[in-house]
Parts: sequence; C-alpha cells; structure tokens
Amino acid sequence: MNADPLTEDLKKKRASNESFWLIGHPDVNVERITEGEDESKYRVEVPGFDYYNTKTGTIDAGGTEKIAVWMLDTDYDERSPYPRQVFFPMAGARDGWARLAKNLKAEVDPEMVEAYRGTISLPFEVGGNGQIVDGRGIESLKIVEVE
Repeated sequence: MNADPLTEDLKKKRASNESFWLIGHPDVNVERITEGEDESKYRVEVPGFDYYNTKTGTIDAGGTEKIAVWMLDTDYDERSPYPRQVFFPMAGARDGWARLAKNLKAEVDPEMVEAYRGTISLPFEVGGNGQIVDGRGIESLKIVEVE
C-alpha cells in the first residue's frame, strides 16, 4: 500500500511540517579540578553550540540558551557514545529531570535536579579509554582526548 494518498495534509506549507536534521559542533571546555574533595577529577562546561542553518546555508553560533539537552560520555570507546551524565539546560520547573521525577513518582534530590539543568557537568573521573564525548546525537558530538 502506498502511503502518499494518506499524506495530503502534509503537502500544505506550514512551519510545523518542516523537518530538519541538526548538524552541529558543541563548544566544550574540559577542566581538571585542582582542589577540594573532587581534586584530580574533571569537569566539562558547554558554553555554546555552533550549528548548520539549513535555511541560510551558514554556520550560526548559539549560546547556552539554545541547548535543550546535552550528554556526556566519560569513557568513550570509539564505537558508540554511552551517556553517563545527561543535562537539560532549557528545562523549567516542569520539564526535564523534574518532569521525569514526577512521572516516576520518585523522590529526587532537588539539588541534583538543579545540577542536571545546567551547562557544567558534575565532577567525574575519565575512564580507561582516555576520551570523553559531549554530544546531542551522533551528528553533533565532540570527542576530547584527556591525559
């Protein structure tokens, strides 16, 4: 059966019908923590995200206000990313981790919900592969070698 006859409404020009494939490159700062209880661990900050604008054909720089979600793999094995930390910077009080906690009816530490709402990772130790990945999917990730 051909699905074309069932998609007549999709042929209308509406903004909601536009599909896109986000291709981009995150800006990533990796910092080694030099003091305190997390000394010698690492922290990642994502200050922005450059993406390919399909309408203009240019590379646009976006700040943190345009990052809906980012994930961090602290032990990338060069095969596939495995997010060990997931962040929802744009999430409000009823979105992201807060919404997940409510839906699961789980008790969640409010400080942790706030920590996972940002653009700075939690302290972590780099895994045995010596690489970390920041990304929003395979088409927009950044691999960083760590000593």
